[in-house]
Amino acid sequence: IFFASGFLIFRVKSRLSNSKLPPGSTGWPLVGESIKFTMLGPENYIKDRMNKCSPEVFRTSLLGETMAVLCGPVGNKFTFTNENKFLTSWLPLSMKKALLFPSFVDNTKEDIAALKRNFMHEILKPEALRQYIPVMDSMARKHIELEWTPNQEIKVFPSLKKYTFDLACRLFMSIEDPESIQKLFHPFHLVTSGLFSVPINLPGTAFSRAIKGGKMIREELLAVIRKRDRELSANGDLGAKDLLSRMMMAVDHRNDKLMNEMEISNNIIGSLIASYDTTSTAVTMVLNYLAELPHIYDGVLKEQTDIAKSKAPGELLTWEDIVKMKYSWNVAREALRLAPPAQGAFREVVTDFSYAGFTIPKGWKTFWTVHTTHKNPMYFPHPEKFDPSRFEGSGPAPYTFIPFGGGPRMCPGKEYARLEILVFMHNVVTKFKLEKAIPNEKIVYHASPTPVHGLPVRLIPHEN
Repeated sequence: IFFASGFLIFRVKSRLSNSKLPPGSTGWPLVGESIKFTMLGPENYIKDRMNKCSPEVFRTSLLGETMAVLCGPVGNKFTFTNENKFLTSWLPLSMKKALLFPSFVDNTKEDIAALKRNFMHEILKPEALRQYIPVMDSMARKHIELEWTPNQEIKVFPSLKKYTFDLACRLFMSIEDPESIQKLFHPFHLVTSGLFSVPINLPGTAFSRAIKGGKMIREELLAVIRKRDRELSANGDLGAKDLLSRMMMAVDHRNDKLMNEMEISNNIIGSLIASYDTTSTAVTMVLNYLAELPHIYDGVLKEQTDIAKSKAPGELLTWEDIVKMKYSWNVAREALRLAPPAQGAFREVVTDFSYAGFTIPKGWKTFWTVHTTHKNPMYFPHPEKFDPSRFEGSGPAPYTFIPFGGGPRMCPGKEYARLEILVFMHNVVTKFKLEKAIPNEKIVYHASPTPVHGLPVRLIPHEN
């Protein structure tokens, strides 16, 4: 066994030494370049390595894994169009250990995702989401009336985390009781702070806190799932037609069986993470720019006021109203370009392949990221300027604007996020003018861009 193992190691090393690997560095043992990535921030780190190594592809080590970062629209296209040919989905160990039941940690991402992706796309496509718009609108109105209107100043980021999570609990699981929501909400900060950490489980580390928070969330979700199971058993399929009920009645395409409660939890928790972290960040950054740029705010206000004037008193928003919000959506997309809530995603290399003259070996991981294109002047002239007109007409070149990814693994929640952003924009700008309380508030990057003081804004109610 010793000689066989030595021979295999020699063969692998010999194969790699004869290959032309991408330029770059794998940094320190175990931690790799994760510390540099964190200290510089994703955007600056990627820009630095593209300048020093190659604008096409470079080698690094993040989260304990050797990685090739494929850059630019060519790299994005290659990643999005070679699923299951050269690449397959991959989740970092830190994410799997934090979110999943221990028995699933060693499974592939495909095994974990028991539901077909087309199931998620089916229930999150625009036609299916239309029924959610009035609920989103009524909940946005209620949240603003209770949390914003009584105050002259509000911290936008924590307020939106609460709102987007409350909304997800209502739409995905029909949970409205504040105490039940709080039991799920409280551990999420522990989880999100350690999702992309070096997987070293020592007391006090972000990874250790994420594991603790994940266990708490899974326990609460199991209680919700079991309660719903009893309701469905008593009432047949007359129970709530929310995401949870549909998952519990969905058949796993691989074995024609219903999913078990742990598989359902695995699928639900991803939707909740997106609502708690990604969507709340997206809305926060949109409001950040509206408070910062009066001329952009005025354009959004005009569009939203016209829509509001077309409604009867108390009438809720509809799909037809959302369709009219063209300028507002261009503003939101420009905010997503400048401050994308998701940094990118990973893949695993399933077979050696050649890219840009370099060999990417089997077993390596790849990383695509918004930061190779979103502020690249080659694709977005004057990239730091906030300019919603970039999205008029045919918009940006293919594979350059990718806040939701692309290809068959494009984020299935893209349309849900669009509706949530636009509905909240409508309710804020038709009630208040916004002014930043801290004009030059620093934005730091953890898993997502985060205003260090929570984005406090002054609320100036409209006279009419």
